Amino acid sequence: MEIKGSAVKSIPDYLKKHHPEKYNTWLESLPEKSRKIFQEPVLPSNWYPLQDAALIPTESLGQLIFSDAVKGAWQCGRFSAETALTGIYKFFVKAASPHFIIDRAGRIFTTYYQPCNMDVTEKGDNYVVLRITQFEEPSKLIEGRIGGWIERAMEIHGVAFVTVDITKSLTKGDPVTEILVKWGYEKN
Repeated sequence: MEIKGSAVKSIPDYLKKHHPEKYNTWLESLPEKSRKIFQEPVLPSNWYPLQDAALIPTESLGQLIFSDAVKGAWQCGRFSAETALTGIYKFFVKAASPHFIIDRAGRIFTTYYQPCNMDVTEKGDNYVVLRITQFEEPSKLIEGRIGGWIERAMEIHGVAFVTVDITKSLTKGDPVTEILVKWGYEKN
């Protein structure tokens, strides 16, 4: 399975921005195959092996910074949304409906992971269910990255609160991963 370079690049970029003092420790903690990827410029348009370029580096980042790999993945996802949704894209996210954002996110994620299939399967007034039906290397870390990305994109949109819950997971033996996204505009 492969991951797009722009998603890979967000891992060291997150460290450099938020924890620069730990960057070298993180890089040295990686096995040779992973370290080599980050010693060269990560090209946003290239494809990289998921395990060496994302899963192992994210696991290391999460353990080093948060003592929790999934929390690290979630924060990397949030950072990735923040850096991707700038300029005209930020205007687009603020102008679009939450349903449209999640629908597009499902389509966009399939351009970052291959092979992968994600679709919106259910919509309500203040919720959407995103379903991942194909992902050759199921990973809580990738689910965390996606959850963090969606959470931050919805915050950028301007909702007052958002919750992102992974209600089913390929990593737990479920036939799909389902991500339930709920939001509101007023806090109760």
